[in-house]
Amino acid sequence: MRGLLLLLVGLATYAAMLIVSQWVIAGGIESEPAGILIALSPMLPAAFICGVIIRSIRRLDEMQRKLQFEALALSFAGTALITFGYGFLEGAGFPKLSMFAVWPLMAAIWFVGVMIGRLRFK
Repeated sequence: MRGLLLLLVGLATYAAMLIVSQWVIAGGIESEPAGILIALSPMLPAAFICGVIIRSIRRLDEMQRKLQFEALALSFAGTALITFGYGFLEGAGFPKLSMFAVWPLMAAIWFVGVMIGRLRFK
């Protein structure tokens, strides 16, 4: 339960920092270094969220850790194959995609991996 609370605090902080940073950037920033720091400021709570997730995984039993590891391995490999393949397609004229498209892809493949693992380890 504590992990969930920490995750929610991290997500709320991330959302707040993202909104504020985008608002400040939209208003214009004269200093390039300050603009970079403000643009990257939501990464602080994102790093906190990563720590919460790692801590939660460390508390899982061996079977659940194995399931998560296999889902993450599938997600890593699947994302690599899809993004590299699409990179070649960009060279053939396909539209360029933002890096923001990578994480949702990785999360979707991880979700599929967890569902496959649950069926397999049932």
